[in-house]
Amino acid sequence: EWKYNFTPNGVDLNSFPYNVWRRLAKDSLLDDRAEMFRLGDSQGEYGLRSAISRYLYQARGVNAHPDQIIIGAGNDYLLMLLSQIIGRDAVIAMENPTYRQAYRVLSGVGHKVLPVGIDKNGFCVKELEGQDVQAAYVMPSHQFPTGTVMPVRRRQELLFWAGEQPGRYLIEDDYDSEFRYKGKPIPALQGMDQNGCVIYMGTFSKAIAPAIRVGYMVLPEALLSVYLAKGRFYSSTVSRVDQRILAKFISGGYFERHLNRMREIYKGKHDALLGELKPLEKRFEITGEFAGLHVLLKDRKKEPEQQLLEKAAEKKVRVYGLSGFYMERAQAKEMSTIVLGYAGLTEEEIRKGVDLLRKALE
Repeated sequence: EWKYNFTPNGVDLNSFPYNVWRRLAKDSLLDDRAEMFRLGDSQGEYGLRSAISRYLYQARGVNAHPDQIIIGAGNDYLLMLLSQIIGRDAVIAMENPTYRQAYRVLSGVGHKVLPVGIDKNGFCVKELEGQDVQAAYVMPSHQFPTGTVMPVRRRQELLFWAGEQPGRYLIEDDYDSEFRYKGKPIPALQGMDQNGCVIYMGTFSKAIAPAIRVGYMVLPEALLSVYLAKGRFYSSTVSRVDQRILAKFISGGYFERHLNRMREIYKGKHDALLGELKPLEKRFEITGEFAGLHVLLKDRKKEPEQQLLEKAAEKKVRVYGLSGFYMERAQAKEMSTIVLGYAGLTEEEIRKGVDLLRKALE
């Protein structure tokens, strides 16, 4: 029923390197075929963990020995595993609005989740003062959904908070750090950590494809020993064949080439979107445009979000309201902000979709 869907969860699957993936899949099945179908290491294949370790150090400044890395089928599984490691009674602070799936998983397994506000520099560390909180879930490289990039000073404040007391941790979700369109990439928070209190999480869902279902978690040394005692008995949730293909894809240089290509493609889409949105700039403030795969339009006239969505829907254009990203909708203040994702649309579709959107909102 929608002509154009500006979902912030989309990726460009037309650019997936099918031929390379097919060849690597064939090669992987030729290697030691019987071994591939036995149960593997519960932390994931060592070859893949080594490839991820090298990639993270070069691209994100993350210090991670392969032994610290756990491979899992997406963030949901890894968060549930992490919950076992840090204990269900740990209170976890989360930015609000946030990546709601993480909130649903953590609250669903029994954690008390404390909502924390966001200012222009991201997570408001001051709100943690006097609170009984053991962990903070943060997205410093590109906060979802606001698009805020956390500056170094705020990162230092977070690290100071975590280092003040033993047993405090930061869960760093670095979900789409590969895509940045202005300025130098900011290294991950984990690389600044001197006290071993950052749990680093990443995924290949945005960079390659969601269906691959491969995520990874880097545990600090203190938690690695807890995992080995408490969580090692969980079998790996990713097939060894898929892990072998992905390891070859990364170590063979294909992943880096694919990322460079996708950066160019997404930059083209990003520029097309901003170009088409120019006529709306008098009425809407455009934010979150320097990184990631979506932007926000904040209505200066403060027209209620629902009316903006309905006007777009009349033109068969699907856009998303910021209120839908709050932990609980009741927490959303009077919102007049819409979220536009562009990764899953072609440049032509973006132009046509925004043209209809302009007509709906002008």
